[in-house]
Amino acid sequence: MSLRRVVITGLGLVTPLSTGVKSSWEKLIEGASGIISLSNETNKNEKNEQTQQIEQKEQITPITDNPTFSNLPYNEKEKGVFNELPSTVAGTVKPGKYEVCGFDPKEWLDRGDERKMALVTQYAICAAKQAIMDAEWHPTSDHEKNQTGVCIGSGIGNIEDIVSTSNAFNTRGFKKVSPMFVPKILINMPAGHLTMKYGFRGPNHAVSTACTTGAHSIGDASRFIQFGDADVMIAGGAEACIIPLALAGFSKAKSLVTKYNDRPEEASRPFDKDRDGFVISEGAGMMVLEEYNHAKKRGARIYAEISGYGLSGDAHHITAPPENGIGAELAMRRALKHAQLSPDDIDYINAHATSTLLGDIAENRAIKSIFENSSQRDKTRNKLAVSSTKGSIGHLLGAAGAVEAIFTILAIYNNVLPPTLNLNNPGDPPSDFTSFNYVPKVTQQPSTGIRAALSNSFGFGGTNASLCFVKCEQIK
Repeated sequence: MSLRRVVITGLGLVTPLSTGVKSSWEKLIEGASGIISLSNETNKNEKNEQTQQIEQKEQITPITDNPTFSNLPYNEKEKGVFNELPSTVAGTVKPGKYEVCGFDPKEWLDRGDERKMALVTQYAICAAKQAIMDAEWHPTSDHEKNQTGVCIGSGIGNIEDIVSTSNAFNTRGFKKVSPMFVPKILINMPAGHLTMKYGFRGPNHAVSTACTTGAHSIGDASRFIQFGDADVMIAGGAEACIIPLALAGFSKAKSLVTKYNDRPEEASRPFDKDRDGFVISEGAGMMVLEEYNHAKKRGARIYAEISGYGLSGDAHHITAPPENGIGAELAMRRALKHAQLSPDDIDYINAHATSTLLGDIAENRAIKSIFENSSQRDKTRNKLAVSSTKGSIGHLLGAAGAVEAIFTILAIYNNVLPPTLNLNNPGDPPSDFTSFNYVPKVTQQPSTGIRAALSNSFGFGGTNASLCFVKCEQIK
């Protein structure tokens, strides 16, 4: 049977840059950084004049783009613990009202939800509500609700409650364990809460595949629609992981950056020879996927079409990729095959590139193995562009694939290439970084546009996914 076409009609974001799609995208292409220091020393800076004026005028919680200032939702004890860690930089969601690009749960949740929902669920609900409003999808009939599903995942989930409840139980016993403890730590709870809020009775699915979670969630959701299990899916990933234990664990695994604690905005530097590890970040990315004819019939705005989804396993190591990047290569080749496209058709790749020593090399080799010797590429077209938006936002773990898929979709929709921040000197060795345009430091607008793009995500355990998005050619 022929598979149904799937398009994207709504987007929602909670990122270290901003809460909201428009503001996150604008900050991204302006070259802003959402990465800040968690240490006490760099949190003592005074508020800038603009932030003070906003706070006095509107009496709202302020945020700022200054990477050496943050209004973090952490107590002084936690800040002291952060100071003791090898890595003290992170991409945090900034508190504040939505109108000034901040996250305030009271603006997105119903009364009593904060008690029932973990922070990761709150981020997911916020991003999902944005996407639903953006898509203008408000089903009222039983049929519409039955054909609307949810696919939301997380890599770590609610680690904060696991830590705090374990400490409370060990020191104060059974009475200090909340009856909400188990429901709040389940990976599928963001999806569950969303279905209950809107009455969606289609597929209720959750993914947890480390840093590939967001991409798998979107890819799986697209297949639910292709095979007729749903007409509309809300899909993506969320993560709320900025606690001392998470940073300690990733530091022990030698995954996190440690050389840029005093320069947080320079810490995430994908493909750069001076990269030192990834910057851990939090947030959420959600999108509304919809069957093409369903979207067209109701006059929905279409951002792009998802035409390919490729998956693979490294079968190599629990945290490190194989040097030749074979798993990443297989995922991209399978996405291209599913999309019925050749390597020559791709204009842009949003790379997974987390700024780690091994991962960036392996992915670059995988990309070169497919695209370096493309012989049919039209000579009038721009050189293949490859960039990593993690230079701006760090690595959102289970939310990364969803957030970066949204950035890829916006790149296609706006014909704009987001930059790879801090890419001063491509390396390992430099000769391996001459075949493509890595969009160093500054946004670019290609003269021939962006018609097709890949978004890559790879995770611990050797799990890989690649999503292919194309400009939607609408059938008359």
